[in-house]
Amino acid sequence: MKLSFLGAAGTVTGSRFLLQSGSGNLLVDCGMFQGLKNLRLRNWAAFPFPPQDIQAVLLTHAHLDHTGYLPRLVREGFEGTVFSSASTLDLLEILLPDSAKIMEKDAEHAKRYGYSKHANPEPLYTSDDVEAAFRRFSPLAWDKRLALTGGFSAQLRYAGHILGAASATVDDGKTRVTFSGDLGRVHDPLLPDLMAPLESDYVVIESTYGNRVHPPEEPLEALERHINKVHARGGKIVIPSFAVGRTQNLLFYIAELRRQNRIPEIPVFVDSPMASNVTHIYAKHAADHKLSAEECERVFSLAHYIADRDESEQLTKRKGPCIILSASGMATGGRVLNHIKACADDTRNLILFSGYQAAGTRGADLVAGRNRIKIQGQFVDVMCAVDQLENASAHADAPGLVAWLKRIPKPPKKVFIVHGEADAADALRKRIGEELGFEAVVPEHGETFEL
Repeated sequence: MKLSFLGAAGTVTGSRFLLQSGSGNLLVDCGMFQGLKNLRLRNWAAFPFPPQDIQAVLLTHAHLDHTGYLPRLVREGFEGTVFSSASTLDLLEILLPDSAKIMEKDAEHAKRYGYSKHANPEPLYTSDDVEAAFRRFSPLAWDKRLALTGGFSAQLRYAGHILGAASATVDDGKTRVTFSGDLGRVHDPLLPDLMAPLESDYVVIESTYGNRVHPPEEPLEALERHINKVHARGGKIVIPSFAVGRTQNLLFYIAELRRQNRIPEIPVFVDSPMASNVTHIYAKHAADHKLSAEECERVFSLAHYIADRDESEQLTKRKGPCIILSASGMATGGRVLNHIKACADDTRNLILFSGYQAAGTRGADLVAGRNRIKIQGQFVDVMCAVDQLENASAHADAPGLVAWLKRIPKPPKKVFIVHGEADAADALRKRIGEELGFEAVVPEHGETFEL
């Protein structure tokens, strides 16, 4: 078996791992590159392996850095089957159309206002490409070894992180490889704890927080402090938030703070049609999370969900204290950009990031203290406060990653470290060697290994 790292090697996004055996070819994850321009340009390059020669794609979870290239792969010739957990595939029926719509509107906007270098800018993929991808979906049951096309089998186990997220163990009859996907944290308020990895010859593990330890302050305490401080000065809080996972967690925390009378009855808005639809997926897949039907109703009915663009535009003009959750989580696109523009010039306001910000994103620039950013071809001066919920991440930190790997029944032959910036990946490599004694390597983009 050969394993090629076609993405998420030396960077956090673009997860794409190609397995080649005598019987077929399997792509594990099919993510979109985000962040720095040189990475985003990889989305437009020809796929480095003929898509028509891939029999199946196996997705670990729904976030676009693991799935967002899928419609483009179909457009370029992939005709196989797309496997994942049922809840992940349901989430993608919300995320991928939204992604295509944003791309189509961005291309139209760039053409209309002439800020693209291309005379006729086009989206990476269209809504039609997304519909073609949907026709290839096939759900997998949890924790059962099931046959895939191309001569592979796979077994999915809970990984935490977001609804439906899985670690995947893939077997071609000779070699077994476990892909961690994105690992969540123990004692998550909404999701089941991540399951131990199965015995494997090789492990591919993420390293987003491979050089970090989550701070001791609980998210409830930090959120309480921010809300009360901004409310006291009459400002509003804009929280760039991923529609899947982060928005639901934040609503849970806000609901808890209200229930405990730790914050005032400040209005909460979710300006993301996608996030609104995601809450219904929680009700459909009750076995994949911890909330009862009654708790779902209490938590998710807390907010007012913004339906159309006109209502969203009115919300940007709203005065007085409120909390606005809007996608995207790294401020790379979506309606949140309008809210950032609207609140940036008022020192009473706060832009509050709630998760990892990849290098090259607006989120990373704002968290780093940049006070002038570019949005839709225009520069915006940022005079409001900017902060980050340091302990609200849905990713395991370095001790958590090592603890998960330590639970493997037998030491693997090798551990491949992916999905992290160079310093984070190398820090985790050293930690795995020192604490577990496993051989660990950080592959380079495009590198192939014989297993």
